[in-house]
Amino acid sequence: MHSSERPRAEYIRSTFDRIALRYDLLNRIISFHLDTYWRNKAVNAALRPGARSVLDLGTGTGDLAFAAARAIGDDGRVVGLDFSHEMLRLALGKQKHDLSGRKTMYLQATALAAPFRDASFDAVLTGFVLRNVSDLTLFFKEAYRVLKAGGRLAALDMFPPSSFPFSFFYSLYFHRVMPWLGARIARDPEAYRYLSSSVRGFHSPEDVARMIANAGFIDVRVRKFLNGAVCLLTGNVPVQH
Repeated sequence: MHSSERPRAEYIRSTFDRIALRYDLLNRIISFHLDTYWRNKAVNAALRPGARSVLDLGTGTGDLAFAAARAIGDDGRVVGLDFSHEMLRLALGKQKHDLSGRKTMYLQATALAAPFRDASFDAVLTGFVLRNVSDLTLFFKEAYRVLKAGGRLAALDMFPPSSFPFSFFYSLYFHRVMPWLGARIARDPEAYRYLSSSVRGFHSPEDVARMIANAGFIDVRVRKFLNGAVCLLTGNVPVQH
């Protein structure tokens, strides 16, 4: 990571460390529990028949990793990677109460230099992480590097919707109501102002799809939910690469 990127990365890490305890609750409230549905869609899109190894980049409190663990076979394994110690601590706590937890392990590290050998995983997942990454080009290159030939990437995130009038009401909710909820429930208005602004200033899903293709993925697709407020992007590693 370049020195110029470290202050932003450290700010984001400290932000997620602070809100970790209330993160899951607020996700359910803010998304009307649709976040669980979207995560399951991402898992289904990523796991091809026979997939046995999954990497969740930016695993947070482990919800996406657990969803993947429930979907793969008994001989499967899921690795959740995150740079937030507090998020991983909560993921490990959940692991004790979920039978699928025996298939999961967690590692504190950066997704921009994933500590794995080339071609280690059948699938790479990431959920609501892209907006917080300082170098998306490198992020997708790392995802490509650790995937096996024929492997698949599934990336889920929030984007600013463009269609009116939905965009107006979404903006009102996401940029006014959500920070207010964050201030009341998580008692951290700054963190939820950051999360709101990270969506407002993010790339379009089409731009992110081009970044994924530029990293080497083929058959890159965008699936939109809520008029594009949430998008699922997928891409495949060529069988010969």
